[in-house]
Amino acid sequence: MPYLLNAVYVVLLVAISPWLLWTSIRKGKYRQGFGAKFLGLAPRRSGNRPCVWLHAVSAGEVNVLQPLVERLRHDFPHCDCVISTTTRTGFEMATKKFSELEVFYCPLDFSWAVRTALRRVRPDLLVLAELELWPNLIRASHRRGTFVAVVNGRLSEKSARGYGRIGRFVRPLLRCVDLIAVQSEEYAERFIQLGADPSVVQVTGSMKFDGAQTNRNNPRTNHLRQLAGMSDSDMVFLAGSTQSPEEELAIETYRALREQFADLRLVLVPRHPERFSEVAQILDRTGLAWQRRSELSGSRSEDARILLVDTMGELSAWWGCADVGFVGGSMGKREGQSMIEPAAYGVAVSFGPRTRNFRDVVRSMLAREAAVVVQDGQELTTFVESCLGDRNQMRALGAQARKFVLEQLGATAKTASQLSWLLPESKPGRRAA
Repeated sequence: MPYLLNAVYVVLLVAISPWLLWTSIRKGKYRQGFGAKFLGLAPRRSGNRPCVWLHAVSAGEVNVLQPLVERLRHDFPHCDCVISTTTRTGFEMATKKFSELEVFYCPLDFSWAVRTALRRVRPDLLVLAELELWPNLIRASHRRGTFVAVVNGRLSEKSARGYGRIGRFVRPLLRCVDLIAVQSEEYAERFIQLGADPSVVQVTGSMKFDGAQTNRNNPRTNHLRQLAGMSDSDMVFLAGSTQSPEEELAIETYRALREQFADLRLVLVPRHPERFSEVAQILDRTGLAWQRRSELSGSRSEDARILLVDTMGELSAWWGCADVGFVGGSMGKREGQSMIEPAAYGVAVSFGPRTRNFRDVVRSMLAREAAVVVQDGQELTTFVESCLGDRNQMRALGAQARKFVLEQLGATAKTASQLSWLLPESKPGRRAA
């Protein structure tokens, strides 16, 4: 089976190699971590302390894992924690959030790469965020006696149908997983139907809520607010995790409302760093006064009411500055980004119609009247105008969003409790390697 998978991966890699090369040249992606990805050259761990290897694909999963890592380090100080990611943005964010820990690129699922990485890291427990069912990595971990857990697990109806078509391969793979901690009963049932042992499937809730900051006056947000020269009278409209053409829609909303609401400010936070220059060019063409986050010094021109956040890892804190928000990735092909962080701050939250990646959260928020869906740029403008025109309504919407988040907290503690049974001092014994 490993050799068959290796062959499949090689064929796929060759098929997409022109696109990979073009993306690498044009956007600078996929250049880093070649040795770790293709050869498994993860950092060689020294010492004999127990080890937990946590894997997060990209920046979103890194944010999800942060409270869990903090909990594990506090509850199990005798264990080493190491972090792997797949994408460059995930790697950059992980190195910032986990500066004291070893961070590396996860090997691609070639049998030789995962075997080498496991031999160098020597984990006792491999923790995979959400749905990272890489066959060679999981099977190699299982064979060497490393326990495997999926945390914050989710399985959409579409993914379940896809896995169901190859059920004869998925079922034995799931039997190599020692814990599947999922976000909801619905997801739990889908994993069990695919062949997971019901005894290892546990509903722990979504850890995405636990990582959200709820205090608008936290030190990071206060620092950014002061750095940007924001006053208490400013009304901040923030469009975060945006992709094309969402920045242009947000700018048009600002243009349409800036004369009517003189206290309005716009903050743009593109999802990907390679688009910072593109968005800067869009802003230049508007003729409006604007500033870059990277050039802030604590003072600003009174004319500059637009801020482009061209730095990574700060979106969470910037949401704490916002009164009205638009969550990006929801009017394009990305199928949405997390709306939990602005909701936790009590921001009046809106997003577009394409939010499949967060369908459960969206469904719950809309049922609680804690968010608003905007179908296009005109509806976005109408939403922001209604919030600024009726600020009691705006605050009520934000309060509903914050209340919703507060009611979801606790998944990290439940997940850590389940993982404790797989850690060296708790589990009854090791499998034979």
